Amino acid sequence: MFGIVGVPIIEVAMAAQAAGIRYVGMRNEQAVEACRLYSKFSARPSSLEAIPSVVEKAVRTSMYGRPGACYVDIAGDMVNAKVDRILSCCPTPPVSVADQGAITEAISVLKEAKRPLVIIGKGAAYGRAETALREFVEMSGLPFLPTPMGKGVLPDDHPNCVAAARSRALLQADVVLLLGARLNWMLHFGLPPRFNPDVKIIQVDLCAEEMGNNVRPAVALLGDINAIVTQLLERVHEDGWKYSSDTEWWSALKDKIAANAKISKALALQSTVPMNYYTVFHHVSQLLPPDCIIVSEGANTMDIGRTMLNNYLPRHRLDAGTFGTMGVGLGFAIAAATVEKSENSKGQRIVCVEGDSAFGFSGMEVETMCRYNLPVVIIVVNNNGIYSGVDPETWKEMAKMGDLTSIAPPVTLLPEARYDEVMTAFGGRGFLVRTVEELRSALQISLDDWERPSLLNVLIDPSSDRKQQVYIYVLVWFTWLSF
Repeated sequence: MFGIVGVPIIEVAMAAQAAGIRYVGMRNEQAVEACRLYSKFSARPSSLEAIPSVVEKAVRTSMYGRPGACYVDIAGDMVNAKVDRILSCCPTPPVSVADQGAITEAISVLKEAKRPLVIIGKGAAYGRAETALREFVEMSGLPFLPTPMGKGVLPDDHPNCVAAARSRALLQADVVLLLGARLNWMLHFGLPPRFNPDVKIIQVDLCAEEMGNNVRPAVALLGDINAIVTQLLERVHEDGWKYSSDTEWWSALKDKIAANAKISKALALQSTVPMNYYTVFHHVSQLLPPDCIIVSEGANTMDIGRTMLNNYLPRHRLDAGTFGTMGVGLGFAIAAATVEKSENSKGQRIVCVEGDSAFGFSGMEVETMCRYNLPVVIIVVNNNGIYSGVDPETWKEMAKMGDLTSIAPPVTLLPEARYDEVMTAFGGRGFLVRTVEELRSALQISLDDWERPSLLNVLIDPSSDRKQQVYIYVLVWFTWLSF
């Protein structure tokens, strides 16, 4: 159980601990009413007798249909009262399958495709579709692209993964099988110039209201993703169909993957100091256990890290999500570490990769990690700003020119801020990292320590950016696209 210290949470926490439930107290106060905007169900029981039914509905609503958070507000004067348990826990959610006619139509559209693409969203991870999906991808021979939190449903190093050619795959695909992903801003709304204007979408989703948002699907498959992928797999098996690996489409994707890998490798192997993003992530990826849970948030840190830090297992990545919410990283890491610590003597390592700006939103939660001895490894990639900052010398020169509030670029932060000392102040390990050797040493020491959290404050070039991309400018409403 997680909670925010205050009345009546204190009483609830004490009661939970008395019942054998572990409680983690967080520091940040949140407005109660904000929950109504971002939860599937929000209610306050009107009486003591109403509590069981309201709690049962909250639990059921959180799991049934599209998963989501629910909020129950219990008045302080009810906390110490008692009521009989009148409702048992709700059954597991029912599983729905797609219409067989729609399955047949979907397979027909895939067979006619010259440049097919499977997009794997976080809905596939939640739906635990990894086993059926892997068999489907390998039997059909289709290329796939994971969304940020769809990473790991199939391993990032799978031969059919085309994440390294993401822009080209999205732009040139003529048929997209959309599995538990939404055509929102993260997928450019499925529209030109980032998508083929004539692309056919086969949309698989649990939520009927999502069907047809932004792009009308050629085929809509409504239901449980695992069940629907199993239906598709059975039909592919019956037909004996497989997309050839010798097509021009596969050749174009592989060429782009190789070209991008060459550019990224050249950046990763640079030995200059300060380091760049690619150098940092290259060496971090070499040391991380393949089963670690990666939490990530930031601007360039999250975007570049997503391409460089592989996931090999489903449900092993948490990031800023659809809303791009900064400040969630440390809370996610605390939750993941608490689960791992309760289920295993050591469990899987939790590695929280933060931009320096993102860390500032919830950095004081390192106290929570130290308080409960949660061995989270935090890597703050510190470029002195949001997207870009300035070096200490430039900062000093700007300070000589006058008031920094009117001179310093809005994206800049204090150069070489000692985030590592925030961790050491509470008893954790802190490392100031400038070189590859210091990075590898500090990370290995941190991974070997299962008793307390660590924070690596990795100083990089303030002007470091993602690899250069080739742009084609279209003289229509100033739209552009990148390959």
